[in-house]
Amino acid sequence: MKRIALALSENVQMKFIAYAMIFMKISLLGILAYRITTGLNQFNFTFDTILLYYIGIGFLAQLVDGALGMAYGASCTSMLLGLGVPPAYATASVHTAEVFTTGVSGLSHIYFGNIDKKLFFRIVLTGVLGAMIGAYLISDVFDGKMIKPYISIYMIILGSIIISKAFKKRPVEPQNKNLGLLGLFGGFLDSVGGGGWGPLVTSNLISKGNAPKETIGTVNTAEFFVSFFSTGVFMLFIDIQAWQAIAGLIIGGVFAAPLGAFLVKLFPPKTIMISVGVLVVLLNIWNLSKVLF
Repeated sequence: MKRIALALSENVQMKFIAYAMIFMKISLLGILAYRITTGLNQFNFTFDTILLYYIGIGFLAQLVDGALGMAYGASCTSMLLGLGVPPAYATASVHTAEVFTTGVSGLSHIYFGNIDKKLFFRIVLTGVLGAMIGAYLISDVFDGKMIKPYISIYMIILGSIIISKAFKKRPVEPQNKNLGLLGLFGGFLDSVGGGGWGPLVTSNLISKGNAPKETIGTVNTAEFFVSFFSTGVFMLFIDIQAWQAIAGLIIGGVFAAPLGAFLVKLFPPKTIMISVGVLVVLLNIWNLSKVLF
């Protein structure tokens, strides 16, 4: 009876989280619509072929992120920087889009039962705090041109971490220590570098012995809240000139999110981790070479 009562309690809590996510997504959509309509006289709102590139980037990145629990921000930021988007705009665009993509992905994982509730609450609060601090620094303190090569170097390190984690064996029993610090550090670097929540948090939790399926679903769902609150900070400092990138990433990501949550049951994480890690490393070596040479 106690187990049944506990299971019912957890179901109620996850339903509340799901309803909160839906409400927050609708609220942000309204804010974005208001900012775009009030800015029509200031910016040139035209559609061009680059929107299709953004849609493709958003689709592929979210497909990987939903199946692996990482690399959406790393992939998107790497490609946006490669297209010449300034670092602050790139990370702001990625995090705004992530509110919608991780929202759909998180709701899908809740539906499929890929959530560890205890892990969720141990990483989400500090993750939000770290993300808000990082969003403020990249928006109002750091110089975009100066930090761009450092972000590429950071992404190369992230790609290497993803690859190395693919070859590490998981402990038999989970060893979940210092998860609050892990969430804080992951949220901070995610906002400053435009990615890192998944590679740092997901890979660390799996390496600590947590089941990959539940870990991926939990980290994806927590990432919604990390992205939402960092986006709130970005909106205080970043205007909406990057609206086309945001729209493209959202459209592509939303279509891919449910498929990614389903694919997590089909593909071995090791194969995807190696593939994504190599892609992130190569993309950022290319970006870094353009800055230095």
